[in-house]
Amino acid sequence: LWGGEFLLADYRSFQRLAHWQSVALLGGKQAIYQPWRNTYAHLRRLDTWEQLQKDYADLDIMQFLQGCPQKSLEQMLTKGINSPLASSAGRLFDAVAAALGICREKASYEGQAAIYLEAIAAEYLQSSTVEGYTFDWEQSATLILKADSLWLELLTDLQKGKDLGYIAASFHLGLARAITGTVITLQQKYPFTEVVLTGGVFQNLLLLTQVKERLNEYGFTTLTPSLVPPNDGGLSLGQGIIAAARAL
Repeated sequence: LWGGEFLLADYRSFQRLAHWQSVALLGGKQAIYQPWRNTYAHLRRLDTWEQLQKDYADLDIMQFLQGCPQKSLEQMLTKGINSPLASSAGRLFDAVAAALGICREKASYEGQAAIYLEAIAAEYLQSSTVEGYTFDWEQSATLILKADSLWLELLTDLQKGKDLGYIAASFHLGLARAITGTVITLQQKYPFTEVVLTGGVFQNLLLLTQVKERLNEYGFTTLTPSLVPPNDGGLSLGQGIIAAARAL
């Protein structure tokens, strides 16, 4: 399942240039409404998973995950049962929020954990500044953004007792920096000056503002939805426009 994409596109075609690393959706749709599943999937795929369980055993999130049905979760991961891979940026937000104890066990609607995460980050940034966490890149057929370094930094800050607002803000600013860095890297090979910021994740005003400001500093023209929703609510209109462009 795609998500978190960087697409070089016009009205008739597109090319997938980069995306977030794919992580299992444990339980399929259940992962949307039980954010802890995303945290488990993200941490479990790290090469350092066994060591993380020892180094951060005192953390509330680690103790919570130890109490989850790990045997069945492992079977789902190893056999690919009801756990499709997805590069969704929204599920990364869910994973981070659950690690911080936000909507960890249950979310009433999609995006609830991300909304709460944005709220505490924005409140923190009203009076303080942060550098932002680190994201990594891996080059294969496409450029892949990875969150390995993010998780190590985040867990360490949790262990140090850092303010949750600080951690949430560091996640947002690190993500904005990673998105900007990816765009700059791609432009070195593909000539473009306009960047469209859309998809459900850009309903997040803090992330949207941070990315727009950074891209504008580098001379890009950023386009964002205004009359049409940036998430799935705009899909059918986009499909109609593409069909018309191809027909014409």
